[in-house]
Amino acid sequence: MHTGVNSLINMVYNQGTGTVIIMDNSTTGMTGHQDHAATGKTLDGREVPAVSIYKLCESIGVKNVTEVDVFDLERFEQVVKEEVAKDEVSVIIACGPCALLKGMKFPNKCVPVPEKCKKCGACLKPGCPALTKNEDGTISIDETMCNGCGLCKGLCKFGAIETVEK
Repeated sequence: MHTGVNSLINMVYNQGTGTVIIMDNSTTGMTGHQDHAATGKTLDGREVPAVSIYKLCESIGVKNVTEVDVFDLERFEQVVKEEVAKDEVSVIIACGPCALLKGMKFPNKCVPVPEKCKKCGACLKPGCPALTKNEDGTISIDETMCNGCGLCKGLCKFGAIETVEK
């Protein structure tokens, strides 16, 4: 909702190609978590009609606009592969609330199951500060830092991370 909109308009207008991924995390993370036109709240907290990022992209001429839940990692990966293969402008709107938003709560916490761990490191890919690699290659999860988003669990194909209720 900031300077990237201008570039997207120029891509479409100049008949460029490429896939733009817009990360819709319900805040402005780059400058301090302010609301913006797509959140439906003004800077002083008043509720107003939100700008639809999807409809905005369509209105400037983007023919391929896809919204995808970032916590559905398999679907997100599939959509990225499909869209980058196209020879025109496409937009992927990666939707998922920022874990740092005030009031954002996940119902569970993630816990490791060391005996199931294959030491592949896939769970470490998001760079979550709650996860650390142990000397033996398994992982530890700092329960005071885990917000319970489940990204690490979603990446583990071996069931070595489980969720427990907070």
